[in-house]
Amino acid sequence: MIRSSLANNNFFAGNIFPGLTAYFIPSFFTNRNFKFLFTGIVFLVSAINCNAQQTADEQKLADYRKAITERSAKIVKTLELNDTGTFNKAVQEVSNQYFSLNTIHENFKAAVIAIKGQSTEKAAADEAIKKEEEKKAAILKQQHAAFLGHLKILLTTAQIEKVKNGMTYNVLNVTYTAYMDMLLNLTTEQKEKIYNWLVEARELAMDEGSSDDKHKVFGKYKGRINNYLSAAGYDMKKEEKAWLERIKERGAAKTNIAS
Repeated sequence: MIRSSLANNNFFAGNIFPGLTAYFIPSFFTNRNFKFLFTGIVFLVSAINCNAQQTADEQKLADYRKAITERSAKIVKTLELNDTGTFNKAVQEVSNQYFSLNTIHENFKAAVIAIKGQSTEKAAADEAIKKEEEKKAAILKQQHAAFLGHLKILLTTAQIEKVKNGMTYNVLNVTYTAYMDMLLNLTTEQKEKIYNWLVEARELAMDEGSSDDKHKVFGKYKGRINNYLSAAGYDMKKEEKAWLERIKERGAAKTNIAS
């Protein structure tokens, strides 16, 4: 049946391989030379795929570099630096920090995936992941100190504060202002406590790899602040409700003035 169908196939018998018989074609496909040819084709396709993947990875890296450089430039522009050289160096330092942080966090994620794939016991996996978290925290601490050390060579203390706020979406100042506006009878000690906690949150949030993770750090510290204020006698739900009402009234008042 195979010989008959191949012999009657115009593609093989007439168009491409004139003169070949139905007896030769099956033997060709079992010939050792064809096996070598097939292996070569597979290797070539694999090489093409590898090159394509490498090109895609390189493009992805280039796009990421471009994105973090643009983000860094926006942050440094707020410093109002007059010297172009200092501006470019500052952009490079911030960009390098973003790149380093991304590498640290991606390495940690890869390590966790490997642990979960290799370990069959949850307790053992949890312990191994905990060690990786500790390792990551230590590396981030070193990277944080090195980054600030580089900035101190280029910028003033006030300018470094702006960089820190830029890298954390100014959440510290926005949150602190909100607490001051919401709670009108805070003591000096309470104000300092709130501010210092938010500064601590900012230092940790700077080292996170994504916007969500940065906000999670501040969320954790907001919870700590709210617990502290509740223990001091503040009904936070009641205070927030009254604050939102005041904001609403101020908005209405501005509308009336404008009209």
